[in-house]
Amino acid sequence: MADADRAQVRRSVDGVLLLDKPHGLTSNAALQAVKRLFRARKAGHAGTLDPLATGLLPILFGEATKFAFLLLDAEKAYLARIVLGSTTTTGDAEGAIVERRPVRVAAQDVEQVLARFRGEIEQVPPMYSALKHEGRPLYEFARAGQTLERKPRRVRIEALERVDMDGDWVDIRVRCSKGTYIRTLAEDIGAALGTGAHLGALRRVATAAWRIEQAFPLERLQAMGDAERAACLHLPAVLLADLPRMMLAAADENGFRQGRACAGQGQGPGRYGVFDRDGGLVGIGEVASDGRLHPRRLLRAAEFVQSAQPAEKHRETL
Repeated sequence: MADADRAQVRRSVDGVLLLDKPHGLTSNAALQAVKRLFRARKAGHAGTLDPLATGLLPILFGEATKFAFLLLDAEKAYLARIVLGSTTTTGDAEGAIVERRPVRVAAQDVEQVLARFRGEIEQVPPMYSALKHEGRPLYEFARAGQTLERKPRRVRIEALERVDMDGDWVDIRVRCSKGTYIRTLAEDIGAALGTGAHLGALRRVATAAWRIEQAFPLERLQAMGDAERAACLHLPAVLLADLPRMMLAAADENGFRQGRACAGQGQGPGRYGVFDRDGGLVGIGEVASDGRLHPRRLLRAAEFVQSAQPAEKHRETL
């Protein structure tokens, strides 16, 4: 088979790839590039990064896409540069400058302001975002020069610290809940300092237990052969590493795989990673108020075993 024809052949790939997304690519463009490299039939990503941003972008192939919600709901951690003294149309360095102000702030001023943003806060989503209004993303209205009213949303900033600062910029490290807009955080910090600000650079360094050190740059993946590239994949079971495990009784396996609830084995309510007698991952189940284990996400077969190495856990504060 010619190389050109071989490149067009799509195949079943199941697993998780940790990509270090480069600057300038949309998350979808990065996804499509990786999907072509693996010649995969089905793939998705778990958490959009703007073209300005770099860093950890989990790519999920095949059956692993069924567990994308676990990463979408997970905490994220970022390194961000806040540029003080200027605001932009988009809230980041890609927009046109709207206003300039003098910058006269000390490290103590920054520390005092950062303290206000730790814990639960309210954010107004930016106009340049993919949130929908009447079926259209907000950025379409923004590009047309329209500004719509947006309701504040509650998010949680688990950790926020100054890493460095010099002149008109401050580097911060932030660990936050899903739905947090770092662009908005940068703007709000600038407003609180009285200087105005925009997001100058952003790098995602963690998603749940995954760390950027585990990720592969796109250019490195492109230089690999098929076998070396395949070795970069984690099995779907690693996505369930934070869920308690439950092993199905032999009599319950077939029914559960077919979507029927079974005995919850006396476990409390909540989600569980469900495995068969041989340690093969079956999917995610949830023990409901009736005490029974209900299927929520099921793999098509039991070939994915728990022998997959889970993501290394790093629980230090980011």
